[in-house]
Amino acid sequence: MKLSTDPYKGVRDFYPDDMAIQNQIFAIWKSVAHKYGYQEYAASVLEPADLYKAKSGEEIVNEQTYTFTDRGEREVTLRPEMTPTVARMVAARKRELGFPLRWFSIPNLFRYEQPQRGRLREHWQLNVDIFGVESNQAEIEVIQIAYDITCAYGLKPTDFEVRINNRKLMNYVTKEVFGLDDDMAKKISKLIDKKSKVPAETFNLLAEEILNEKSQQFLTLIASQNFEEFTKNLPQTKDEHKGLKEIKEVIEALEKLGITNARFDQTLMRGFDYYTGIVFEVFDKNPANRRSVFGGGRYDDLLDLFGGEKVPAFGFGAGDVIARDLLETYDKLAKPEAVHPADIYICLMSKEVSSYGQELAQTLREKGMRVAIDFSFRKLGDQIKNADRIHIPYVICIGEEEVKTGSFKLKNLATGEQKEYTADTISI
Repeated sequence: MKLSTDPYKGVRDFYPDDMAIQNQIFAIWKSVAHKYGYQEYAASVLEPADLYKAKSGEEIVNEQTYTFTDRGEREVTLRPEMTPTVARMVAARKRELGFPLRWFSIPNLFRYEQPQRGRLREHWQLNVDIFGVESNQAEIEVIQIAYDITCAYGLKPTDFEVRINNRKLMNYVTKEVFGLDDDMAKKISKLIDKKSKVPAETFNLLAEEILNEKSQQFLTLIASQNFEEFTKNLPQTKDEHKGLKEIKEVIEALEKLGITNARFDQTLMRGFDYYTGIVFEVFDKNPANRRSVFGGGRYDDLLDLFGGEKVPAFGFGAGDVIARDLLETYDKLAKPEAVHPADIYICLMSKEVSSYGQELAQTLREKGMRVAIDFSFRKLGDQIKNADRIHIPYVICIGEEEVKTGSFKLKNLATGEQKEYTADTISI
């Protein structure tokens, strides 16, 4: 039986050209995170299944994760997200760590779901989190980072928008304004989250099933065109003002920093299980995507799972699959010819000159140059063609004459220009 050469469904192989793009994405993420003083951390891909059951429930663990029993009869899960892991890590050393913590990581995550554009069963994700800041300065800084990353992908501010909502506000709407219990509040929240994905008729019917005679008031509220209209349609109470005040303050602060594409979106319903305050998404307006490209929110209660004092936290995640889609859509992908594996390719005319070729390569490497040697001993034309195919810009051909004199010609494959050098005088 012949084995298939295809990867497992929903995961990817990264050939060198793909890896160059992946490194391009990671470099953007790291560069922006470091610019704001964030430190990188990591953790094992394996976690006890209880970590996800405690917050997400048995159904999600059983149906959407890769969970198995190990040889020690422990139930283990391949992490589907990073936030519970970082919460565990912070809780474990809370007394030793200096707050506020600014941390980021780029873990690979696993979720058993139907592969589609922008979503696979395994992906890499940038996680950026700040711990120990109660004020909305945390929201402002982290949204700045998300904005800077999106611009670093090559998008202009007019290409995308930052959508902002508040779990406090939406909890007030579902529980206080419409008097729903926890289960029904969660049901209507999930319906709001699907508003853009279902026909308006279907949305209205489902809303009526949950809210009965209050459905029209709800539909009017959800259809509000802006922050002012939404506010006008709400009863005025202290709790309501708290959520709205936070949204208003964050948007105004972002505008002062030059981020003018942030807006309120009452249909943004992220993180039913752990977000407690401001939530946000960066949304690409290009017709090729028209979707959230990453987002996050405030999760002040998550560390409570591990006991001890409350630690306020705010953060976001950004996936590499969507990042690549964005770079492709806006024609910002790293071109293969721009990412060459070496600076110089040494072609050997015979086995007898191999030793000299290796010595020369090592000398050049010590000078900081990246050098690859062709040990195939094929015709020189074939060796040079191979260098060109893998986008190495310069070649040196070594034969008996070069060994005897210690000088050689360095050829620029793009221009055809050749210059003579020795190991001591070479420069590129």
